[in-house]
Amino acid sequence: MFKSYFKTAWRNLVRGKSFSIINISGLAIGMAGAVLILLWLQNEISFDKFHKNKDNLYEVYGLSSVDGTPIPYTSQPLGPALKQNFPEVTAVSRFAETDGFLFTAGDKRMTGINGSFVDADFLKMFTFPLVEGSGGNQLTNINSIIITEKFAEKLFGSTDVLNKAIKIDSVDIFTISGVLKNIPANSRFTFDYLLPWAYLKKLGWNNDSWESNNVKTFVQLKPATTEAAFDNEIKYLTKEHSSHKDIWTHFVFPLSKWHLYADFTNGKPAGGRIDTVRLFGIIAAFILLIACINFMNLSTARSEKRAKEVGIRKVAGAGKGLLIRQFLIEAFLTALISGIAALVLVQLVLPAFNTIVGTGLSVPFSNVYFWLVSIGFIVFTSLLAGSYPAFYLSSFKPVSILKGKFKRTQSGVSPRKVLVVVQFTFAIILIISTIVVRDQIRFAQDRDKGYSQNNLVYVNFSGDIEKNYQLIKNDLLSSGIAASVTKTMADITRRGSNTWGLKWPGAKANSNEITIALFSTDAGLVKTTGLQLLNGRDIDVYKYPSDSTAVMLNETAVKTMELKNPLGQIITQPGDNDLIKWHVVGVVKDYLLNSPYETVPPLVIQGAKKLV
Repeated sequence: MFKSYFKTAWRNLVRGKSFSIINISGLAIGMAGAVLILLWLQNEISFDKFHKNKDNLYEVYGLSSVDGTPIPYTSQPLGPALKQNFPEVTAVSRFAETDGFLFTAGDKRMTGINGSFVDADFLKMFTFPLVEGSGGNQLTNINSIIITEKFAEKLFGSTDVLNKAIKIDSVDIFTISGVLKNIPANSRFTFDYLLPWAYLKKLGWNNDSWESNNVKTFVQLKPATTEAAFDNEIKYLTKEHSSHKDIWTHFVFPLSKWHLYADFTNGKPAGGRIDTVRLFGIIAAFILLIACINFMNLSTARSEKRAKEVGIRKVAGAGKGLLIRQFLIEAFLTALISGIAALVLVQLVLPAFNTIVGTGLSVPFSNVYFWLVSIGFIVFTSLLAGSYPAFYLSSFKPVSILKGKFKRTQSGVSPRKVLVVVQFTFAIILIISTIVVRDQIRFAQDRDKGYSQNNLVYVNFSGDIEKNYQLIKNDLLSSGIAASVTKTMADITRRGSNTWGLKWPGAKANSNEITIALFSTDAGLVKTTGLQLLNGRDIDVYKYPSDSTAVMLNETAVKTMELKNPLGQIITQPGDNDLIKWHVVGVVKDYLLNSPYETVPPLVIQGAKKLV
């Protein structure tokens, strides 16, 4: 029976070649668009779900007691204190990112590689499989390093590198104690190597202050532990170790929410990328629905040609149910061919799509679940696209057809007219949405960044660069390679850190609740980066030694502080033992620190002594 259905369906497709090509190509393009979006959605939803301990992994957040701002950074002493004092905690790891090391292996040197300092529990908590090495003690030795396959290939040209040596910054020799599989694209972590926390201490980068939030802290809790109960236990932990009793409280944020629910309002999760995921899910449904409606309209448009076929079949004894099955089989065969064509299209455009969305998606042809989902997708599409034509065509009356009295519906409102209106409505909505998104992207691209990007280069301190900074700077300037050189705490495209508690003349009682972005430089920042100086002068700690405590403010900071005459004003900042006094020497025009979609925060650019 079904063999006969398929033979008939195939003959109908071959008989009307032009119609079939139009129908199949339209449905294939719609299915391909939906599949591309669904691949992206699946990648977004699956972020970090491959960890075996995913249900018990949390990130510790700090919650500002002054303005309720949650940040995913904590003090360095917090992690060990959690593991030592709370039996609910089975493992803890701090996580400090770095990309400034110079790696040497033989005659090959590399820098600018993303890595992290972690505690020994990190690989016990997170599932990053080793392709070389075994056990969970790879980071117990201060001179051990774990690298990814990708980094091993770059540095050695092979992944068979266990126990080989790597030199860091021409100073320390490390032994490769493990090689990790490349980090999956659907992971929040992007490191290429891991170093033991003990090495961070050896470098003198550790900070035992409970009031300095500069690392991420991850904990693994026992399965029976509830998030709310643990939050209550650790809430005031920092306050117990701080002289500032109103500074921070803490809570844990579960792995299941890291990627999609990372936005907060009043200290509570309030969506995030999940809003984008839902939006694109709706867009995928719209695209598929438009393609299916197009299929319906084209099928019903041929109703006169199929009418005699239906009439003869009914006279020959075919019931309505048999005809419905026949038309649904035709829709399934069309959807099947369209689905195959859609996969070909997806493979062709996937590289360009990956460039647009900034990820590495691929079609998992070797996964049996992919084929099961694909078959279900094709069946669903065939039912969605073929149901109305099947019921519509099978409802023709044979007597009217054979007497030549058949006429298509001419009523004012018919299902086909409704489908056409719905199709065009969805199409117009998508076009308008695309224009809006395009304009937003253009706005971000064309927005004045406030600094000059041309010939501006940022180089991390690696190897002996910091030790020989002045020699390198003088050589760059004397050789004419560089027109200006400055040393900063971070690149110009992001803030160095945040602070609270600043005071200035005329500050209101709630001034310590204002979040201030910090940046720092030694000299020549304005000239080097092309910032626009609105008032005063640039910082220069070499020409003016007192500039080690000088600051420049951006426009937003001047407005926030309500300073009518900012030059010469004194701004105080809480220090470890006493107040640090900063004097204002200049005002610069606002420039973008992070995303062009974000508002510019109040910024204080400091002439820090440590940069000299």
